[in-house]
Amino acid sequence: MSQEVQPKLVKTTSWMQRVTIYAALLLAAFLLGFIPMWWKSRQCSSGLSEVEHQLSLARLQNALASAVIDARRGDYEPARQAASNFFTSLRAETDRGDASALSPAQREGVLPLFTRRDEIITLLARSDPVSAEQLSDLYELYRKGVGIK
Repeated sequence: MSQEVQPKLVKTTSWMQRVTIYAALLLAAFLLGFIPMWWKSRQCSSGLSEVEHQLSLARLQNALASAVIDARRGDYEPARQAASNFFTSLRAETDRGDASALSPAQREGVLPLFTRRDEIITLLARSDPVSAEQLSDLYELYRKGVGIK
């Protein structure tokens, strides 16, 4: 009788080892599929972050350029709104700190623009033709501050 019990234990141990090996192989196959997808996702996320930063800078420049064009055409109210949006967005971007689309040097470069904000908004609200020239100058200063040539 003792001979019959021993083979059953060997079979049970062999069956458990097989299940463990299959589970380990299944886990290895899962990881072989998961790791490349995780790596690709990480790379795409990094690329997306860079594109979002570039888009943020383009939106800022577009808002200011829109204000300049509207002021040159004599559409002072849309120009005032675009200039106000520019200054609001620029302030929000500079306040984001390290998460900003602007580098620390760029943030320092655009800070002087805020000193002209009230003057330009007031000139636009009064429909003063001088505001178009002021906005053009501001646009040039913005491009220099951000490092766009």
